[in-house]
Amino acid sequence: MRLGYVDTSCLVAIAFGEHGSEELARELDQYTHLLSSNLLEAELRSAMSWEKVAGEAPLLERLTWIFPDRRLITEVDRVLSVGYSRGADLWHLASALYVAESPADLVFLTLDGAQRRLASALGFASPG
Repeated sequence: MRLGYVDTSCLVAIAFGEHGSEELARELDQYTHLLSSNLLEAELRSAMSWEKVAGEAPLLERLTWIFPDRRLITEVDRVLSVGYSRGADLWHLASALYVAESPADLVFLTLDGAQRRLASALGFASPG
C-alpha cells in the first residue's frame, strides 16, 4: 500500500497544465491512498479563480481529508524545529505529521523545494 500526503502545489500544477503535470498525475495514480488537509481545496479553488481556470478542481474526489480534532501545536513546533515555513505550508506539514504514526510510512508530495526539504528533515518518505 502506498500512502501519500498531497500538498496544494501538486494539484495546482495539474489544474494549470504546467510542464510535467501529466507525469505528476500518473505518479499520483500510483498511490493507494492520497491524504490532505481540507485547506488544499480552498487554496486550489482560489488559485483557479485567480487564474480564471474553469472546470472542476482535479483529483479532489481521490483525497481523504484530514480533520484534526485538536490543536496541532506539537506538530507545528516539530516542523519549526527543523526550519522556517510559511503558514499554509506549515499547516500541511503539521497535518501530515498529525496523521502519520511514523513519517517514514508517508510520502509527502509537493513541488515546493523548501517544503520538500522540511518534509525530508522531518523523516517523511520521498516519492519514487
